[in-house]
Amino acid sequence: MSIKPLVGKQALSVQLATARMNIWEGTVRSSKTVCSLLAWLQFVRQAPPGNLLMVGKTERTLRRNIIDPLVEMLGSSRCKLNAGEGTLHLLGRRVYIAGANDERAQEKIRGMTLLGAYVDELSVLPESFWEMLRTRMSQAGARIYATTNPEGPFHWCKVKWLDRARLWVDRDDKLHRFDGDTVPLHRFSFKLTDNPHLDPEYRDDLIASSVGLWYRRLILGEWALAEGAVYDSFDPDRHVVDRLPEITRWVSCGIDYGTTNPFAAVLLGIGADRRMYVTSEYRWDSKKERAKKTDAQYSAALRDWLKRVPRPGEITGADHAQARGVRPEKTYVDPSAASFMTQLWADRHPGVATADNDVLDGIRTVSSVMGQDRLRIHRSATGLITELPAYAWDDDAAAKGEDKPVKAFDHSADALRYGLHSSAWLWRSTLKLPILELAA
Repeated sequence: MSIKPLVGKQALSVQLATARMNIWEGTVRSSKTVCSLLAWLQFVRQAPPGNLLMVGKTERTLRRNIIDPLVEMLGSSRCKLNAGEGTLHLLGRRVYIAGANDERAQEKIRGMTLLGAYVDELSVLPESFWEMLRTRMSQAGARIYATTNPEGPFHWCKVKWLDRARLWVDRDDKLHRFDGDTVPLHRFSFKLTDNPHLDPEYRDDLIASSVGLWYRRLILGEWALAEGAVYDSFDPDRHVVDRLPEITRWVSCGIDYGTTNPFAAVLLGIGADRRMYVTSEYRWDSKKERAKKTDAQYSAALRDWLKRVPRPGEITGADHAQARGVRPEKTYVDPSAASFMTQLWADRHPGVATADNDVLDGIRTVSSVMGQDRLRIHRSATGLITELPAYAWDDDAAAKGEDKPVKAFDHSADALRYGLHSSAWLWRSTLKLPILELAA
């Protein structure tokens, strides 16, 4: 992680990060993480003795987003992780590290007395953890440094804290100081153009790959409401096709498991035109069929379906019959379907793995590929084509500051999310889509 000279708002934010709580918020790749880390390092170097803490959604994301860049920046002699002990030795100081993925995370810091804390991706942490963290900052001169990307306008982080900041450097670089109902918090709002060192080609790709809600939040830096259709860029006239090109790589099969609800599987492959294609869909609705299937029956049906899937552009035999039978590299299964995965393993189905069920990240991946015109769906995938326009954000959840899709019309849509998002490491370089790092 190379550090370029700080300019404008970057330098100002480090200079003004003197409150009990200091939060950098705004778009991806806008340099807010770099600025927050420089302010944190300055504090670590100069602070009196006391316990220090660094927190992320998980220890893995904390290491990826923050600790690894720090090691690159400072060298292993001044920044060394001891994962076994849950500590980071930073500039000669011991820093505890922790993940805060659920409500139970607050127990990890209960009883601690802290002088300083750094929080990565504050808005995705439980509010209960943040409240516990604040009570632990009891030493004189204690400070919190945090970063966050925008969420919905009613999110607790914005309503209870950012909107009540005592000092605010806004997205237009204007400095505001407030009296009255404020809290000891300095807020720094960043937009994409606040990073003058960003490669123009990468910046343009980043903008092009963000659509709808994600464009407003991750490019414009707005705390925008999730409303209407989840995939608002879906256009049947553009995204649904009658003919498939040659498929050069059979990437994945995504499966949303259901017994009472529909069981849905979608097959994904990369076309010769460097687009991702949903080439085929298997779907069993036990209510419509008036018959439920066991795990063994679903496993057999899945294998039979894959054996019959046509391979576009390939022919076989003297009669030039269409070649059939596909073996995807990975099969990503609904994480709640443990017994079905066990059945697939028993039947020696290749490449079975638990799907990444981070709903918002998965939706963002599908939205990016769709918005970049890199996704096509064969007309035979009728369940998916029917669901996508009806898959909507939950208005009641949005009013509470939460981003959740309505649990309806989501079976094939979830299968697509599982198959596409979980396999991103396989196809992203081929489709030439930039990686949107939320914490950057």
